[in-house]
Amino acid sequence: MKRRHFIALLGGAAAWPLAVRAQQPTMPVIGFLNSTSAAVFPNDRVSAFRRGLNEAGFEVGRNVAIEFRFANGQRGRLPALAADLVCRGVAAIVVNGASLSSAMAATSTIPIVYVGGIDPVTQGLVSSLNRPSGNVTGVSSNRPGLISKRLELLHELLPNSTVIAVLLDANGPAFEAQLQYVGSAARTLGQQIVVVKATNEDELDAAFTTILQAAAGAVIVGSSALFIGQRQKLVMFAVRHALPASYDGRDFVELGGLMSYGASVPDAYRRGGAYVGRILKGAKPSDLPVELPTRFELAINLATAKALGLTVPPTLLAIADEVIE
Repeated sequence: MKRRHFIALLGGAAAWPLAVRAQQPTMPVIGFLNSTSAAVFPNDRVSAFRRGLNEAGFEVGRNVAIEFRFANGQRGRLPALAADLVCRGVAAIVVNGASLSSAMAATSTIPIVYVGGIDPVTQGLVSSLNRPSGNVTGVSSNRPGLISKRLELLHELLPNSTVIAVLLDANGPAFEAQLQYVGSAARTLGQQIVVVKATNEDELDAAFTTILQAAAGAVIVGSSALFIGQRQKLVMFAVRHALPASYDGRDFVELGGLMSYGASVPDAYRRGGAYVGRILKGAKPSDLPVELPTRFELAINLATAKALGLTVPPTLLAIADEVIE
């Protein structure tokens, strides 16, 4: 064999594996953008999201990857984090309600799937639930009216409570709706409430002081990503001051909170994962209706009730989905 032919053959052999690798499909990357921090984001939600992906035929590390971006409660960081995911060329971006507007501002082409407690139609983010426009769809856990039910349940547990404090995130996407619903429910029940607002972690201590000054006999903590991230602090405040408290998720009850009622957030993340899987297979966000919550859970911590000297009525225990003893 002539030398020049040998060299040419070597060159072809060296190039062939590179060409084959270039033809291999690139593993899609999902961007996961959240306004809270990795340290406090509940693990069951990530696990549920991965289960949803599995249902659609995707397994993290095998045929899909996830890039996580957490704003650590600093919402001002969200635009830069969203832009970073866009620059990395992710195939889809998963967001919570507080992160949605930043993701939408960063891209109008990359599919966005949100899982959170907002009404996307009312806020003008999609044209309709059945036929969302553009690149956005998702699973809404939005049911601002649930705060009315939570007030009813707390009123049933504490019929003689004079004042119930309602802690709301004034910057949260569901603030106005929750304020309206809880006010209407209070008037129907004849229950006096005092609305206390906070917009970030630094304002919580002042909010706690306001609640104590109002001589509230119980507390309802509204739905908010801020409060999820600060759930340990919120539960400890209620425990320290022997205040019966109602929350929107069982994460709080598992930490020692008295009771919770709300949509199943892990189930919403599972369904969000399934939506992302369908998008990776070629579905367009505009063809996927925004899903509404289908599972609602009442959780009661009997150990906390006992510590507070409360007897939970049998009617509440009978409808509870989870009772922690």
